[in-house]
Amino acid sequence: MNATPAGSEQEERAELDELRRLLPAGPVERQVLSPGRRSHHKDVLMQLIDRDHERGDADSPVRPRPRLARLPRPALVAGSVAVAVALAVGLTVGIGAGRGDGGTAARPGASSTAGGGGSRGAVVILDRIAAVALRTDVEPVGDGQFVYVRSRGAGNEGVFDGPVVLGKMHERQVWFSQRQGPVTDVGLIREYGQDWPIEVGVPDGTDPKDAAVPAGFDRPTYAWLAALPTDPDALLKLLYADTRVEEGEDEDQEVFGRIGDLIGEQIMPSATAAAFYKATARIPGVTEVADAVDAVGRHGIAIAREDTRHGTRTEWIFDPGTLDYLGVRTVFSRDTERAEAGTVYDTSAVLERAVVDRSGQEPGERRRTGRG
Repeated sequence: MNATPAGSEQEERAELDELRRLLPAGPVERQVLSPGRRSHHKDVLMQLIDRDHERGDADSPVRPRPRLARLPRPALVAGSVAVAVALAVGLTVGIGAGRGDGGTAARPGASSTAGGGGSRGAVVILDRIAAVALRTDVEPVGDGQFVYVRSRGAGNEGVFDGPVVLGKMHERQVWFSQRQGPVTDVGLIREYGQDWPIEVGVPDGTDPKDAAVPAGFDRPTYAWLAALPTDPDALLKLLYADTRVEEGEDEDQEVFGRIGDLIGEQIMPSATAAAFYKATARIPGVTEVADAVDAVGRHGIAIAREDTRHGTRTEWIFDPGTLDYLGVRTVFSRDTERAEAGTVYDTSAVLERAVVDRSGQEPGERRRTGRG
């Protein structure tokens, strides 16, 4: 058994301490997963929910909670709602494939330098997108306000590890609380004609204050994002340091996905957005796609990365003229037992993004009251 030299361990600890000092004040928790968690994580969640449901009979010591049994499957496919349910029934480890205890700690920035970054075309496009982001005026979001995102999309509704069945296209509205926290009430989703609170599950006998989650990578707020370093290398190191992957999972893909969640469903300062795009250009395996189509049929150029283990490719789609963010989709990059190459696994198009004053309020309503 080879021993790690004491000097190397001390250097690694020192580097991690330096990275922690770069983070905004307050602990970074991993209890809440960011909305839009990757496709295979959703699959794992559905498998665990199905398994618990099957066990919830008279002979089973573990019964699903009533609110789990009432939720229709499509709502669970929506990442944030899945988080609320999964945490409530103690499935945190199952969802956090790549984030929970028992995972392998990532060496900060190790993968980001080993592969030399994205393709030449991707680097050029991301540099252009970053320049546009930097020139965009963004109104700060107050701690008492909510980031509102309206989108249209569909996801896989097939059984775990079975053939992919894309669900019906539908609209989804989300309100993200901007309270710095810690909080248990993270926001709200309006989908399938019903409102679903995004809440942190509180285990029986636990004080809600102990389960509350502060702002962080997995519960980002405008103020927290504004406090992140805007140097792309420093930002990327923070992401790698905060990301955990289980054996066999792709660390670079996980970091790529986490950035995608942030740029897809958050409002952040111009300099922060530009830094995330430039950081993405440094992730190995990132490529460009000349033509990709979002959930409402809009064509654009895409920044993509393939998850070779699952045979899927995640594409962030941008307007070819303005370089505005349009949406994201996951497609199969090769033939698998689940689907043929080119099959869409999930797709989403952002239709509206705004700041409102309360959960459940739509931007039009805010304007009618003279507050926007």
